[in-house]
Amino acid sequence: MNDAQGDLSAPSRPRGEALPRFDTPIVPRNSISGRALVAVVAIMTFLASLTTGAVLHIYDAAAAWRSEVAREMTIQVRPVRDRSIDTDVERAANVARNAAGISAVRILSKEESSRLLEPWLGGALTLEELPVPRMIVLQLASGASPDLSALRRDLAAEVPAAALDDHRGWMERMRAMSTAVVGAGLALLALMLAATMLSVAFATRGAMATNRTVIEVLHFVGARNSFIAGLFQRHFLLMGLEGGVIGGGAAMLIFLVAGLAGGWMRGTSTGDQFEGLFGGGTTGFLAYGAIGLQIVLIAVVTALTSRQTVNRTLETID
Repeated sequence: MNDAQGDLSAPSRPRGEALPRFDTPIVPRNSISGRALVAVVAIMTFLASLTTGAVLHIYDAAAAWRSEVAREMTIQVRPVRDRSIDTDVERAANVARNAAGISAVRILSKEESSRLLEPWLGGALTLEELPVPRMIVLQLASGASPDLSALRRDLAAEVPAAALDDHRGWMERMRAMSTAVVGAGLALLALMLAATMLSVAFATRGAMATNRTVIEVLHFVGARNSFIAGLFQRHFLLMGLEGGVIGGGAAMLIFLVAGLAGGWMRGTSTGDQFEGLFGGGTTGFLAYGAIGLQIVLIAVVTALTSRQTVNRTLETID
């Protein structure tokens, strides 16, 4: 009796105190498959961010080139036997000065024409040795729409060897090229997004196969499919966000370094060549904002793909 009373007098757990819990996530956070998925998402986000930044930069550069070229026209005066090319150049320039909508006329000197041809024909070129046309640059007035037909007719009457080029064909080619670049960039982004979704789906199925016993126990004791799918969704959302931040951050760093390097090389021959090919300036805030949206989009797609894969797998258990 005393022993029984002694046992009864032993300290007991308060009624309101909960039992200790030892929570273990269904999907381990630091598994080999998890780290591999983070690496895949980071690589895909990095490539997608590079593609987005490059497409936006090329599109902006092409728009700037078209805007700049649209404000200028050129007249080419070809050398003709028994005619003075200098006289023909002055006549063509006078015709352009008298045309409506032309704000400035500039005749390129022989030295400037030689520099234009220097990348193709070398620096030891003299125009007297070759029948090279002379160039006249016409600056259009702001908001003006000159009558090109009348200008061509007047040029043909005064200087038969002169030809007016409004660069319309070149601008159309630039517009087609920029449109093609944007389309190719969107196609690449779609492929990268599809590859990411497939990687997440395989990783989710692998995680469910590894923890199938635990999932079946939860399922049979009454856990809803939405609860189990939510566990996987939160896990893969964090993994997608981690990989997206790594890949997108690396792409932003590359664009930032490229912009700083372009600023340092500005004024040099190499910098001028790159600026002529790819346009001046640095990557704008629009590109950085687009990369940030891609990081969020990839994380959301990763989470939703995981949830859909879990729901489809749980339907087979039912």
